[in-house]
Amino acid sequence: MAKPKRVYQSWKGNNKFLLDGRLIFGPDAKSLIITFTLILVPVVIFCVFVASNLAHKFTTGSIGYAILILAVVFTIYVLFLLLSTSTKDPGIVPRNSHPPEEVSGYDSSASIDVGKPLPRTKEIIVNGLPVRVKYCETCMLYRPPRCSHCSVCNNCVERFDHHCPWVGQCIGKRNYRCFFLFVSSTTLLCVYVFSMSALYLKLLVDDYGTAWKAIKVSPASVALMAYCFVSLWFVGGLTGFHLYLISRNQTTYENFRHRGLRGDNRINVYYRGCMNSFLEVFCSKIEPSKNNFRGYVHEGASKTSKGSNIQVTEVDISDEDRRVKVEDDLEIGDDLMKISQRRNSQDIGDIRGRGSDRSPISRSELDFGFGLESQFSSRSESRHSGW
Repeated sequence: MAKPKRVYQSWKGNNKFLLDGRLIFGPDAKSLIITFTLILVPVVIFCVFVASNLAHKFTTGSIGYAILILAVVFTIYVLFLLLSTSTKDPGIVPRNSHPPEEVSGYDSSASIDVGKPLPRTKEIIVNGLPVRVKYCETCMLYRPPRCSHCSVCNNCVERFDHHCPWVGQCIGKRNYRCFFLFVSSTTLLCVYVFSMSALYLKLLVDDYGTAWKAIKVSPASVALMAYCFVSLWFVGGLTGFHLYLISRNQTTYENFRHRGLRGDNRINVYYRGCMNSFLEVFCSKIEPSKNNFRGYVHEGASKTSKGSNIQVTEVDISDEDRRVKVEDDLEIGDDLMKISQRRNSQDIGDIRGRGSDRSPISRSELDFGFGLESQFSSRSESRHSGW
């Protein structure tokens, strides 16, 4: 008798697994090598050519060696956060093996008679206010609030923030805290290396009398200062941008989808104050994964619905709609780097320079993806008006 497959071996997403499903990566996990190199190489140069020499510049050698040890420990911490972000389930919603059997206010028998598809959206109550959630044809489920389908990983992810190519993973409900700590810690590491390199260069100037001679003695210090200065424009700006998002209880995906929020009077149903938003991100308990990737797949174990003979007609989505979705998911991760350089602009939406040709969203529609879903819903209704 053949041994049953594990869940990760038959997973329909684009994820990659290691250690028998214990570690889950995105399809672009190879980018981790580049990220590791960009962090590790400068630190090694700093330890060899700057920190080790600083140990001999102080009358008490313990201070100089403390600088070296702190750099090593801090780097290990940053790399640990990077791995935690990349190898953790970001909040993937388990797929359904069948379309949802019952939808509130929807007559499923209509699908049998006339082949009517499931409604593209339905309303649920969040914090006492109605919001629309969208049906995902790929995962065959109505997405929870703030959930979106990542076209790169091919999964629905809870509290989807963006797909980050630098960590090779989606950023969502379960790994956003690690992601923010990684970005902010990398910023502090850049500041630390820059400061210590500048200090060493100043001590050399005091010894040799001129900056030129000091640069000739330690060109590595100048190179590290330049590298850290450029890096700070990216990771520092990214840290500031995510601090803003946390204070508003907003995700990157929601911010990009609704760049004109300040011009509308729509409601952020998830906002409960700045302090509560920070407590939610940093102090709330991280929920366990909803997927047991190491579990075994049991054929026929899934519950058969009493309406299993229902034939659900697949909703026709144009190639244009699919292409827009894929492009948006891919560009969000890249655009984050641009935000770090332009975060002081009055309108963050100018970063990608797109959306001016989109139709305006009704002010009665609520925030965070639901206005967009209503647009898709109206497109779907116009396509299937003949049904």
